[in-house]
Amino acid sequence: MRALIVEDDVKMAGLIRRGLLEEGYAADVAARGEDAIWMASATEYDAIVLDVMLPGIDGFEVCRRLRQAGVWSPVLMLTARDAVEDRIAGLDTGADDYLTKPFAFAELLARLRALARRGPVEQPPVIEVGDLRLDPRSHQVWRGEKEIDLSQKEFALLEILMRRPGQVVSRFDLLEHAWDYSYENRSNIIDVYVRYLREKIDRPFRVRSIETVRGAGYRLRADGGRSA
Repeated sequence: MRALIVEDDVKMAGLIRRGLLEEGYAADVAARGEDAIWMASATEYDAIVLDVMLPGIDGFEVCRRLRQAGVWSPVLMLTARDAVEDRIAGLDTGADDYLTKPFAFAELLARLRALARRGPVEQPPVIEVGDLRLDPRSHQVWRGEKEIDLSQKEFALLEILMRRPGQVVSRFDLLEHAWDYSYENRSNIIDVYVRYLREKIDRPFRVRSIETVRGAGYRLRADGGRSA
């Protein structure tokens, strides 16, 4: 395994690198976020150990820029801050795991092994299908540059469809992902909400992106729609 360690604390970076080398891994070190971005873009790392507190751009911004650049090496974020909002921010910018300082090196090693087994998995923070964009963090949706206001259930259904572009999603799958078991009126609720969605994301823009597949369910066109 080849890892990139992004840490401005020389002593900490040295300890992590030495530990990885003793385990037989190759390890490079970047002290600044800007250096980490070009290094990770030029080399395919099996894992990136990324400290949050860095000079210049911080670890959150580094992770966000890496994902935007199409770098999907698994990222383990390190931080001295244990606040829940910091962990959420790290994961939402595209990190795969989170470890709070101080930590045992054995745990860091185990987490890196798990990430390396998983391998690069493309999971962009903002989902795009054609000119449709959906941000799961902020619960915002855009068609082109126009923001679209959706209810929670409309948003949930659209997210499921956008995560499977070009694939048929059954009414049952849509129902199970957006409504819990306590919801009783489960007869035609999906059809009703798909109609709501079409009125908001398709009709005003003269496109048809959500297709009905008779007897099977619904499908979001992979190209985001066509002229009506």
